[in-house]
Parts: sequence; C-alpha cells; structure tokens
Amino acid sequence: MAGSPIRIGYCLSLTGPLAANGQTARLAHQVWQEDVNSRGGLLGRQVELVCIDDHGDAASVPGIYEALLTEQKVDLILGGYGNNSITPAMPLAIEHGRFFVGLMGLGVNNTYKYGRFFALIPTGPDPNAALTEGFFETASRQTPRPATVAVLAADADFTRNPIAGARANAAKYGLEVVSEAKYSLATTDFAAVFREAESGKPDVLFLCSYLNDSVGLIRAVAESGTVAGLVGGAMIGPQSSTVQAQLGPLLNGIVNYEYWLPVPAMDFPGVSSLIATYQRRAAGTPADALGYYVAPFAYAQLQVVGQAIRETGGIDDEELADYTSKATFPTVVGDVKFGTLGEWAAPRVLTVQFRDIQGNDVAEFGRPGARVVVSPASFASGSLVYPYRAASKPSSS
Repeated sequence: MAGSPIRIGYCLSLTGPLAANGQTARLAHQVWQEDVNSRGGLLGRQVELVCIDDHGDAASVPGIYEALLTEQKVDLILGGYGNNSITPAMPLAIEHGRFFVGLMGLGVNNTYKYGRFFALIPTGPDPNAALTEGFFETASRQTPRPATVAVLAADADFTRNPIAGARANAAKYGLEVVSEAKYSLATTDFAAVFREAESGKPDVLFLCSYLNDSVGLIRAVAESGTVAGLVGGAMIGPQSSTVQAQLGPLLNGIVNYEYWLPVPAMDFPGVSSLIATYQRRAAGTPADALGYYVAPFAYAQLQVVGQAIRETGGIDDEELADYTSKATFPTVVGDVKFGTLGEWAAPRVLTVQFRDIQGNDVAEFGRPGARVVVSPASFASGSLVYPYRAASKPSSS
C-alpha cells in the first residue's frame, strides 16, 4: 500500500550459541535501515525490519516464518545467518513462491534448487570446495612441499560439507589424506584428541571445528609442539572477537578462512564508513566488536534487496527474483553477481594467517597485519610464513 512501510521479516539467532553473529547481523541491518530511510526509503516508502529471535533453535524457524507471512503479513522475507536459520525456512519460502535472500549458509540450495533463493556467502557455485581450496592451494606452494594431511573435525552435521571439500581439494593439489578423525561436541580434553590426530606426523593438520571446540583445539595446538607445516582450515570461531580475546597470541600461525578484511584490495566503496559506524555502535553490546566477518555481508544483503526493489519498481517476488538472477549489485563487499543455485557466480573466499599477535586486546585483531591474506592472489596482503612454528610466536619475541 502506497505510503505504508515496506515490511521485511526474518529471524536471526539473537540468543543461543550463534548469538554474537546474529547480533552482528542485526546491528548491520539496522544501520542499513537507518541509511536507506534517511534518504527517503524505497519507492517513497520507509522500510521496517521485523526480526524475530530463533534462539539458535532450527525447529522454531518454520513457525517463525509462518507467523511472519500469515499473521504479521510482511511484504518480503529475508534469510538469517547460518544453515540452522535458513534451511528450515526454505520449504515455506518455496511453498509461498517467495523471493528469499539468505545471509550465510553453506550449500543451502544444493538440494532444493529453488530459483528464487540467493545467498550472500561468497563461496560460489561449489561452496564445499571453495571454503578450503585456498588452504590446500597455499599448502601446495610451500617448500618443502607437504605430502600428507590429517583431518580432525567435530562429529556434527555442519562439518560434512567442509570435509568433503577438503578431501577433494587435497586430491586436486596432490596431497594424501592419511587419517580422518572426529570428536564429540561434548569433548573437553582436546589435548588428547589432538595428540591422536597428529600421531602419524602429518605435514598438514586440517581442523574443522565450531566456536568453543575451536578454542580448545587451538590451545592444544599451541601446547603440542607439533611439527606440522600448516595448521587450520575450516574453523568457526577464530573470526570472532570473543574467541580472539580468549586466545590472543595462541592464534599466531593458524591458517583459516575469512570473507572480508580491511586490506587495501578490499576497500570497496562504503565499507570503511560502515565498519566505523558499526564498531562505534557495537561497543558494549553482544555484537562482535570488530564485525569484519558478518557485518559487511549483512549490510550488502539488504543492499541487494533494496536495489532489486528500486529497479523493478515494486515488491513482486517473481520480478525481484528474475531481476536478481541477472543483475550486478555494487555493494560494500564489492560487486556481487549471482549464478547457479543463487550462489555467487564466482567464489571469493580468503585464506588468512594470524601473525604477530602480542596480547589479548581485541584492538590487536583490528590491525590489517593481524590476519595476512595469503590467497587468492588478487586480494593478498602478504605471503605465508611456513612452517606453522615459524609464525606461532610474535616476531618481537
């Protein structure tokens, strides 16, 4: 209705195990909302965001979206952060024929193949492989060249796709996976788990872990005296300022993935201003202090929706999806174009190495040199320090 706000409904995990990332996305969405409304809104209408807390409970997601559509009667729906917030909403989005732009969820549309779904996670048309290709490509360039890989992963559904990608990438770059072990999410003694994983003296230790277990594993790595050349891979947690503050210098030498960092090649229009605004407002809140991992993509998510609304002149789901499948979107994370299954047409996952962390102050991790981008070459800010032990201590020590 002309003059009434455009209402966009969705859920995020504002409490529960993923609350920091959910809170980060929520704050970035609010910054976008305020920015666009201060400029007159969209199509002359203000934008209202209706965000419901799913508490990290995937089972609650279908009911939330059902209520948003049938009771709240929102105009559009949006996907949240993580597979647990996006995947359970897919059947309902499909049933109602809704335009559905998700934030970060790995391979959400692989099964559904829904033509009106789009994802802001920059893992491209083969997300399983893209997440870890830089890790293994970087390993293959080192001297002496590593030959063997040990995989250590949480025994959970979310590790299945990254492990499949790691196997494929190891084979692609001529490395042999010599062992693969999984640990329970209830594990507390990570030193014992790690000792077993490295007992065969692999050249590369590929770790696929989740928040609290990432902390335990990295402590175990630091205490182990491992001779592995490369350690890390697909760890959820080291991107978080809370985890960074816990681990501090213990992160030195770890190689992991990121999606955006404040390096010169990624200074896209508007992103520095967004990060400055975000960090000022995040202080003292449950949101991530730095916001690098989620905030730019959450803002870009709504930039995509906003551009589609402006360019189609309305909020028709079919027209929005058709436009989005063909257009290029200038955003704070660079130009975004979607391809197969609504993923990015080309992947852009960063492989980074933690370096020269002196203490546990989160401000240390805000330095561009704290996480050196080693791959891909087009965004690199430095070269890998190899082997792991050579980078595991601050350079001044």
